[in-house]
Amino acid sequence: MTDETAPQAGAPANDSDTPDQNGGQNDGKPARDPAKAARRKRLITIFVVAIVVIGLLWWIWKAFLAPSSEETDNAYTNVEVAQVTPLTGGPVKTVNVVNTQTVRAGQILFALDDTDQRIAVDQASAALEAARRKVRQLMANDANFAGQVAMQQAAIRTAQANLVQAESNLDKANLDVKRRKLLAGPGAISAEELTDSLTIQRNAQAAVNEAKAKLNEAQAAASAATGARGANRVLFDNTTVETNPEVLAANARLHAAQVDLDRTVIRAPVDGVVDQRKVDVGQRVQPGVPVMVVVPIDALYVDANFKEGQLRDVQPGQPAKVTSDLYGSKVVYHGRVVGFGGGSGSAFAAIPAQNATGNWIKVVQRLPTRIALDPKELERHPLRVGLSMTVTVDTSRH
Repeated sequence: MTDETAPQAGAPANDSDTPDQNGGQNDGKPARDPAKAARRKRLITIFVVAIVVIGLLWWIWKAFLAPSSEETDNAYTNVEVAQVTPLTGGPVKTVNVVNTQTVRAGQILFALDDTDQRIAVDQASAALEAARRKVRQLMANDANFAGQVAMQQAAIRTAQANLVQAESNLDKANLDVKRRKLLAGPGAISAEELTDSLTIQRNAQAAVNEAKAKLNEAQAAASAATGARGANRVLFDNTTVETNPEVLAANARLHAAQVDLDRTVIRAPVDGVVDQRKVDVGQRVQPGVPVMVVVPIDALYVDANFKEGQLRDVQPGQPAKVTSDLYGSKVVYHGRVVGFGGGSGSAFAAIPAQNATGNWIKVVQRLPTRIALDPKELERHPLRVGLSMTVTVDTSRH
C-alpha cells in the first residue's frame, strides 16, 4: 500500500523542500556567497573604524596640536600723519613740493617773505646792545656813588670836629659869664664887660647848634649816598654784563625774533609723501592753520576690525600675517599685535546707536586692533593709507 503523502511519480519537487547547495532550504531568492558577505561586513567595519580614528585624530589635532588663528578682511592701512603748520604768518614766496612727492625730514617745503622778521631781528639786536651798555653804565656808576659816600663820610667827620670845637667855645663862654657875674656884684668889672660875655655865650651856643645841624645834614647826605649806591648795585649785583637780567631779556627777545625768521622757511617734519597741499605762491598764511600733510609711509600700520567674539584669545605681541589687495597673496607682511582701541566704532560714532529705546536687534560689534608692520618689508613693498588688507593673527602664542 502506497503512502498518500508521497509525491507522485514524475511530479516536480517543491522548491521549499529542495535543499540548496549548502544543505539549507531554498526560500526562492538567489543564494548568497557567505565569503562575499563576510568580506563586505569586514570592509564596512574597517571603514567605520577609520572614520572614527580620523575624527579622533582631527579632534586631537584641532584641540592640542593645530595652531589656532583669527582672520579678518575688515582691515585697512593707517598712519600717524604729520601736519605741516606754519608757526608765523606772512605771504608765501616759494613752494618747492607738490602732492605725491617724496620728501626727506628737513627738506624745504615752502618759504615765506621774511622782510618783517628781518627788521624785527635788527631791532632786537639793537635793543640787546643798548641793554649791555646800560648795564656797563650801572657798573660804572657804582664807583661814582662810592666816591659820594666817602665824601659824605668825610663831611660827617668835619661836622663832628666843628661840633667839638663849638662845644669847647661854649664851655669857655659859660665859664667866662660865670666869673664876670661873680665880679660884677662888688663892682670889679663894668656892666659892659658882663654884657659882652653874655653875647659871646649866646654866639657859642648858636655855633654849637649850627655844628649839630651840619653834622645831621652830613649824616643824612651820607645815608642818601649809601642808599643810592645800594639801589644802583641791586641792578647788577652778582651778575656780569651777559648774565644781567636786562641783557638776558633783550637776548631772549632777539632769540624770539630769530626763531620767527627761521620759521619763515617751513621744512618737512618727517620722511614721507606730500599730500593735501593747500598753499600757493602769493597766498598769505596764518599761524596755526595747516597747509599740507606729510604721510610717513614707512611707519604705516594696520587697523584690523575683528569681531568681538574673535578677540577672546588675541593678545598684544602675537604675530600676524598680513596681505594686501594691492599686491595679492604673494606678498605677505609679518607684523605683530600692538594693542586694541578704547571702544568699538559705533561707540565713538558721531550719532551713537540708542539701543535702550524701541525694538532692539543685536549687531555684532568690531573692535579696532592695531597691527605693526615690519619697516623693511614696507620699504620693499610700499603701501598707502586706506588700502584693504587681510589679517591673520596666530593666537596659539601667548
